[in-house]
Amino acid sequence: MEQNQKTALVTGASRGLGYATALQLADKGYHIIALARTVGGLEELADLIEAKGQAITLVPLDITDEGGLQRLCLNIFERWKGLDLLVHCAVQAPPLTPMDALVDKDYDKTMAVNARATARIITLTEPLLRVADGTAIFIDDIHDGEKFFASYAASKAAARSMVQSYQAETAKLKPRVILHQPAPMPTATRARFHPGEDKSKLSSAEDEAKRMIDAYIN
Repeated sequence: MEQNQKTALVTGASRGLGYATALQLADKGYHIIALARTVGGLEELADLIEAKGQAITLVPLDITDEGGLQRLCLNIFERWKGLDLLVHCAVQAPPLTPMDALVDKDYDKTMAVNARATARIITLTEPLLRVADGTAIFIDDIHDGEKFFASYAASKAAARSMVQSYQAETAKLKPRVILHQPAPMPTATRARFHPGEDKSKLSSAEDEAKRMIDAYIN
């Protein structure tokens, strides 16, 4: 029975868009595989999903842990034989800084999470998605050329380029690859970039998750 249930791996699932997406996909009958570093947020998500009689597997993992990602994908294959949906929401938001004050450790961490981990997620989940005729959704956020955004913008530009190459390579094949840019939301990432912003003018994570799911998921 488990092998016949649709599966969705959601990264960054402990808060923000990932959290909202996991909740709504669970309502659509997906078994949620929720990946995040924040154990408390994952447990809150599990409480909500399990209270409705829906299924979730928690994966408390740093997305830069390549060995952990390999083990996760092996476990997905052994349990379900494939993966129907990937929604990659995990992101690192470094401090904003001018180029002449760039801090190596912040830059390296940002590139590791936003760029390198995206590459590893693609290579490790591709066989699982392909066998299930699945869909991979990657969240984009464009700040190219904006002052103080060098580390973040560079990391997201690198991720965007890789996803676009992946799209081109699979255009006539499987899986279906989507690059999605949500409207601005009152997430922790945005709060770090725009402290004191009037959140009432932003779209909610719940509304953006629904818009994304309605656009791409039957």
